[in-house]
Formats: sequence, C-alpha cells, structure tokens
Amino acid sequence: MGYFTYDNVTKTEIEDRLLAHLQIVMGTKLRRSESFFFSWKEDVSLGSGRIMVWIHPGAGLKFKFHGSRQPAISHPWLKALTYTANSPTGLYAVREPAVDARTAVSEDLAVLV
Repeated sequence: MGYFTYDNVTKTEIEDRLLAHLQIVMGTKLRRSESFFFSWKEDVSLGSGRIMVWIHPGAGLKFKFHGSRQPAISHPWLKALTYTANSPTGLYAVREPAVDARTAVSEDLAVLV
C-alpha cells in the first residue's frame, strides 16, 4: 500500500497498482493544464467520510509507493479512470475492467501497427 498526499496536508492510503494508474491519469491531465476533482472514501477507522480535492497545476501532489517495482499498467483501466476524471464528478477509483485475452492481444497489436 502506497500513499497519495495532497498539498502536504491530506493523505490517503492507496494500493500501489491503483496509485500508479492514478499517477498516470493525473499527470496526463495536468500536462494538458486540465484541472479536475479527485475523490475517495475514508477508512471506517477515520470516520468513513468522503474527501474531494481540486487537482490543478499548482497543487502539491505526492505519490509514495510501498514497492520498488513499477506495477503492470492496464490500458483499459487507464481509459476507465480517465473517463471518470473527465466527468463532472471527477476522478475516483474504479475497478480494473476485465479484458479477455483476444481483446488484449488485438489492442497490443494495434499499438505496434
């Protein structure tokens, strides 16, 4: 489990693989100068509320990973997370979409062409 920290004040624990996908989506949007909301649910031990922060180019973001290896990146998951980030409700964690082997192979081949 890694950590996402916003402006050195707000911090939440997020699984490393999800955190890596969130970092890519946030980085892509910020490179395009696109601001957006990011929300997550707090753990029951912290009151089980929901937190929403405004992600903008001037925000201090920190991604701290527990593991030292780069997790495997899923392009369908990036698409699903980007879809939420572009919605009025903003970015929030969604489950990784199930992809059958044939679709994954055809997507990989399409990238090579």
